[in-house]
Amino acid sequence: MSPPWKLFADHLRLTVRLTPNGGRDAFDGIETGSEGETYLKARVTAIPEKGKANKALIALVSKSLGVAKSSITLVSGETARKKILRIEGDPEDLAKKLETLSG
Repeated sequence: MSPPWKLFADHLRLTVRLTPNGGRDAFDGIETGSEGETYLKARVTAIPEKGKANKALIALVSKSLGVAKSSITLVSGETARKKILRIEGDPEDLAKKLETLSG
């Protein structure tokens, strides 16, 4: 199974499946979808209204990886459960942190 992130020269792209209104802010491991794609499962307490869940996801990723919120941008999936995040920074370092988070 390939990881749900791709390394680039100056950033990492992370595929996430978000569950809003999920009771807590946490990661729930890596899962493989029906089409073979992998993603990091995340849940947040925020509701999916006016971008609140997306902001909560960015805050969760920021806190968990120790990067600034401003270094994380939502590339796609603004209104979908499956999202792609661009995280600025050393991609190797970010990948190591994600490996420990994803269990």
